[in-house]
Amino acid sequence: MSGQAAGFLALSAVRMATPLLLAALGGLWAERSGVVNIALEGLMLAGAFTAAVVTHFAHQPWLGLLAAAAAGTAVALVHATAALRFGANQVVSGMAVNIVFLGLPPLLSGALFASTSETPPIPRGELLPRAPVALAALLVPLTWYVLERTRFGLRLRAAGENPEAVAGAGLSVERIRYAAVMLSGALAAAGGAYLSIGQASQFSRNMTAGRGFIALAALILGKWRPFQTLLACLLFGLAEAVSIRMQGAAGLPVQLVQTVPYVLTLVALAGFIGRSRPPRALGLPPARSSVPFG
Repeated sequence: MSGQAAGFLALSAVRMATPLLLAALGGLWAERSGVVNIALEGLMLAGAFTAAVVTHFAHQPWLGLLAAAAAGTAVALVHATAALRFGANQVVSGMAVNIVFLGLPPLLSGALFASTSETPPIPRGELLPRAPVALAALLVPLTWYVLERTRFGLRLRAAGENPEAVAGAGLSVERIRYAAVMLSGALAAAGGAYLSIGQASQFSRNMTAGRGFIALAALILGKWRPFQTLLACLLFGLAEAVSIRMQGAAGLPVQLVQTVPYVLTLVALAGFIGRSRPPRALGLPPARSSVPFG
């Protein structure tokens, strides 16, 4: 492979890793607080659709990105309320979000644009620039700093590891987890927005194609730590870039080549999942403190 081709492949890997990284960092915030967020796929779809629609009507991609983050926050609030306030199983609640957003965007697209398969194309000049790639990279050290060096980060990590101690200190575990899940929703939806108005120029039905689950796998492979998660996302981004480059090469069926990122996900999890220790209280109901929520 020539140096130019290698450089192009590396740039493609970074671009492909960006939505994965945003979603994985979102999952990291929720899960380090003790809430399973398997809803990353649905949150990405919510963000992708919202960003495409808002950008189409407002002709402002940054407004579309902000709207996507707001939509992701609202959807994550539903997931948090079901899991934290009403004690629903967190995996079931997350999967419910995924299922809803497999069908809701096509339904709304049909009502708005008379097409359930895709939204209208967005002009090239109204797409997001490459700035979100740099912003996603900057979020990695920022996430590390907040988690490891701030009081909020200490409380959030404690909520995921020892919620009884947090409640014993007079703090609301439920409030901390609400904040973490809502931030998770905003980041995952921003990842979806980059797919529809950054990498592509419209929303198409189920355009995330399992990226939310790959982001979750990257989070597990990265052991719930920001920098390791970044490396895992780059690995999966490279796999996706290679699969795109391989399409039509060597006479291999396109469908077979497209499975490369998903096969790599299975191999990575099969090889490393036993070595990753999740937060101790992940998935457990919050210990309610004497400070009420609200």
